[in-house]
Amino acid sequence: MQVGLSGPLRAAANGEASINIEAETIRELLNHLLERYPAMQQHMDIGIAVSIDGAIYRDNWATRIPEGSEVFLLPRIAGG
Repeated sequence: MQVGLSGPLRAAANGEASINIEAETIRELLNHLLERYPAMQQHMDIGIAVSIDGAIYRDNWATRIPEGSEVFLLPRIAGG
């Protein structure tokens, strides 16, 4: 699947705006990303939100990613 990266996540992925990666769940996606791009660890520690077909997932990493979905990773934004 193609995974779009925004903001500082691009820099952690060697400047790539999107990457091709295989994963069935959000957890698997994040694990594969860390294997390929260890510099993403600092962003994972702060928190990453995952958008699947426009729905935002922040903590439910067991969520399955349907085939053909539009997937974007977004750095979490602090606020309140």
